[in-house]
Amino acid sequence: MTPMDKTITLDQDTPSVIHLCQKDKRLAKVISMIGPITYSLHQDPYVFLIHEIIEQMLSAKVGNIIYGRLSDLCDGHISIETISSLSDEEIKSIGTANSKVKFIRSITEVVLKDPSFFDNLKDLPDEEVYRRLTSIKGIGPWTAKMYLLFVLNRNDILPYEDVAFLQGFSWAYNTKDLSPAAVKKRCKKWKPYSSIAARYMYRALDTGLTKQEFHLYK
Repeated sequence: MTPMDKTITLDQDTPSVIHLCQKDKRLAKVISMIGPITYSLHQDPYVFLIHEIIEQMLSAKVGNIIYGRLSDLCDGHISIETISSLSDEEIKSIGTANSKVKFIRSITEVVLKDPSFFDNLKDLPDEEVYRRLTSIKGIGPWTAKMYLLFVLNRNDILPYEDVAFLQGFSWAYNTKDLSPAAVKKRCKKWKPYSSIAARYMYRALDTGLTKQEFHLYK
């Protein structure tokens, strides 16, 4: 994936975690099962978006394989300069679709025209970051929310478009109704820390907890 630092830890003493545990007993049980979470933010927003564009509509495994091929084409260093030096045919040769080549070109052109594009996003409200990102061809709601979560570390992002999140949610809440309306209604109590709750849904999936039936009082 992309370069990361700025390690952040969530545990039972973190104010956002305390709030979530008080508001949602099921989430509180998940948090107790998982324990402390440590994560880092992605520090290269351009590379992050290139990875997310490649992974759109693919499994993480397949996405990472194709991303690895792109990295090899760039001699191990994906950047605006190395991507710009590749032809469309070279990018397509890694096994990605024509549409994704256009999307990669689109975000590259945006940053070439406005080198401060990503810096300018840092202090904007969530809604404006979302609007600016989704105005770029190839960046939809899912990609924009991943950016808000994993690059900007915004606290109140509910990624109901994300399959991995929905797997954790379905397990923890014992539900097959994963419609946006149903998820938003159930998760309303998470505000203003929806992102924190989502991280526990992701971690439950990553650690294999979702392979076992969830029991609230066991």
